[in-house]
Amino acid sequence: MNLRVQYYDTDKMMVVYHVNYIRYFHTVRTEYFRAAGYPYSDMEKEDFQMPVLSVAADFKTPAVYDELVTVSCKITKLAPASMEFDYEIRNAETGELHVTGHSRHGFTSRNLRPIPLKKKCPEIYAFIEELYRSESKEQE
Repeated sequence: MNLRVQYYDTDKMMVVYHVNYIRYFHTVRTEYFRAAGYPYSDMEKEDFQMPVLSVAADFKTPAVYDELVTVSCKITKLAPASMEFDYEIRNAETGELHVTGHSRHGFTSRNLRPIPLKKKCPEIYAFIEELYRSESKEQE
């Protein structure tokens, strides 16, 4: 997805403030599921949440105010009670790499108790598993 860097995303040097890249990761992850046909809001109706267990970002070059960036994500690991994503943020026009990232998420109920998603919500697990498999095939 493409995002335009807003003034409020930047610091005094007019570059994206580092924590905002994590927001971009969240936004693309949410839109990823929506575009695939199963919005995260629908998943939550099934008493399912996907809290962040860890997140990391490696900064390559700064993105700046008013720049159009492309933010992408892909599922890199799927387990019965967790999943992982990789991210890239690039200049939308030149392809210059700004940031790479990674996040790990648990599968929990609304009260944040871990759940084996495959057993508790087999339809959601099957949906995520199909996304993961299709991405794995694209990389081959």
